[in-house]
Amino acid sequence: MKAKMRIVAALGLLVAAGVLCTAEIQATAPVAAQAAPEKKYESYGNTQVVAVDPIKEMFSHKSHVVTAGLSCDSCHPDLFDRKRGSAKAKGDYTMASLEAGKYCGACHDGKTAFNTTGSETCKTCHGSDMKQPETIVFNVPVKTVIFEHKGHVDMGLDCASCHAKAFEMRKGAAEEHPDKFTMEALYAGKYCGACHNGTDAFASNTRCTTCHIGVKGFDRKFADAIPADKKDHGKKNH
Repeated sequence: MKAKMRIVAALGLLVAAGVLCTAEIQATAPVAAQAAPEKKYESYGNTQVVAVDPIKEMFSHKSHVVTAGLSCDSCHPDLFDRKRGSAKAKGDYTMASLEAGKYCGACHDGKTAFNTTGSETCKTCHGSDMKQPETIVFNVPVKTVIFEHKGHVDMGLDCASCHAKAFEMRKGAAEEHPDKFTMEALYAGKYCGACHNGTDAFASNTRCTTCHIGVKGFDRKFADAIPADKKDHGKKNH
């Protein structure tokens, strides 16, 4: 009987020790770090706007609200609908509209704020001096396709004729989508095909070598720009 009582007492001590150890582990176990709450707003002075991904156009909302002290109703909704992309969707968000006092041009008139037409101010929003290229060479999706930018400007076209409906005013934008920047797209009236439809200008399925000049055509056209040590590249030496 005494032996049985000793066994029961020993089992009781083991159970009690197990309970104490469990409690100690639970008390000292590190609390799992909780995920930070999802960021929904960015604060600009007395305003809050929904947080969004960076955009390519160089417009600083913060500098207008915090630095310049503008309030929401300074621009919304009279100049811009409070919805991203709404101005571009209207189809008249162009430099001509800005120069006429619409959109950014309502303030950027040279008096209230710097104007939109001065060449010295182009870099502020476009990131470059907007110097027009003479010839553009596309290498994607196929190599050595040229576009005579100067020739089109000289015939009377302005920026709004092509930008931003047919092409974004950003170098390489079309080439970023080789699956879309295709001859089939041109035949459907996109990109160059917006004008090269056989009516406004020669059809894009004719006069192929006007644009597709090939490697040899590139060498001939840009001979002055090719380094001397590269001019004989590919030729066999006899």
